[in-house]
Amino acid sequence: MNEAVVSQLARLDLERMKGYKESLDFYYGQQWEGRGRRGERRLTFNYAKVFVEKITSYLMAGISFDVEPLEDSDKARDSARRAEAAINKAYSENHLEQLDLETEIDCAVLGDGCYKVIWDSIEKRIRVTAPDVQGIYAWSSGDDTSRIWRIASRYRLSSEEVEYIYNIKTKNKTAVIVELWTDRDFELYLDNALLEAKPNPYGFIPFIVFPNLREPKRFWGISDLPQIMESQRELNRAMSQLSRILELSGNPIAVLENVEESEDIAIRPGVVWSIPEDAKAYLLDLLQGGGINLHINYIDLIYRALHDLSESPRSAFGGIERNLSGVALEIELQPLLQKVRRKRIIRTAAYNRRNEMVLKLLERYSGEDFGEKHLRVIWGPVLPSDMEKKVNSEQVMVQTGIHSRRTAMGEVGVRDPDYEFQQWLEERESILQMNKELNAKSARSGAREGALTSQAEGIGSNQQEA
Repeated sequence: MNEAVVSQLARLDLERMKGYKESLDFYYGQQWEGRGRRGERRLTFNYAKVFVEKITSYLMAGISFDVEPLEDSDKARDSARRAEAAINKAYSENHLEQLDLETEIDCAVLGDGCYKVIWDSIEKRIRVTAPDVQGIYAWSSGDDTSRIWRIASRYRLSSEEVEYIYNIKTKNKTAVIVELWTDRDFELYLDNALLEAKPNPYGFIPFIVFPNLREPKRFWGISDLPQIMESQRELNRAMSQLSRILELSGNPIAVLENVEESEDIAIRPGVVWSIPEDAKAYLLDLLQGGGINLHINYIDLIYRALHDLSESPRSAFGGIERNLSGVALEIELQPLLQKVRRKRIIRTAAYNRRNEMVLKLLERYSGEDFGEKHLRVIWGPVLPSDMEKKVNSEQVMVQTGIHSRRTAMGEVGVRDPDYEFQQWLEERESILQMNKELNAKSARSGAREGALTSQAEGIGSNQQEA
């Protein structure tokens, strides 16, 4: 029984939860500090949201999964093909292309992501979800942060949902549900009261918790936002200040010198002012002396710092003002490529773990046997690639024996190399059979023509002798 642990969840990891909320608020545009003066203009140019979604789009630019047999036998290869088909089926049934994109955006904002893989006993299929990491609590094994021995998932349900799912009526409008998982046990709590306790039906914890970017020796990850928050706020402040200056320049301030009282001083075309002889009147020009350029140059400086800190060069937004070769473009986007690579290293382990859970559940509940295998994630190219050049390169790799046809298909972005290779084999067999039949038909036709020619020559010879 873990009632004490469950009752304390709301008070655990308060600093982490506070960071999640601050990051979410900043992502949704709440970027000014303090309440501000009454009537103060506060503009928000939410580059933080754009940066997060842009890096996520590059990160998820094409992904497929591959299963390689560990043994060189027909049985092992067949098991690998069936495992790969099962993974792709679960990917399609759970609409994971959309779920993964949403989870990656959430992970980039909060700093952590989570997947849950379970068996749906009603629909008899794999179900993959992405629980809100703000309700996930994890306990790692001592100094090994990669091993989790217990996970708690805390979330709220309405009273109607509780009655529908658990057939229990609650007095409150909402109820707090806690799932507590270890490798051996599963416990379900409703408002801190134990509702169900049983052995873990899966034999493993069905959660994958992964960081956006990992800090050394820490379990929880870091968000993409903290490093750009200060420059984002300064950009908002500078742009708001420039906006006020331009507004005042469009509605100029009248300045009167040596005038004790003034009435009916209006600024409009054709107006005439009456002022004393030794007085002066003029309009305040806030743009004189090129002062506006100082503000623009400062904004450009902040803008460059924002791109540098986010590791997203301006060229990542399509703002290339000159023609660049493939290598030059890659150098230009090197900070972005390095960031995507760091994220993909983490995601590869998470997605392989998810696929491993999918196969384990199918083996347990569907009686499948996928044997020993190696799971692999194939990432699409981050930058636009010359497909013709890539294909020619892989052709040379296959001809020289460096790559197999299957590997080459994976490298050029074929989502299911095994299926395509099988299709190629069937087409090749059909073509060979067709050629064989045509050759046989040609041979028979040639034989008939030869016989007719010989018969005609014989008849001609007989006629000459006669």
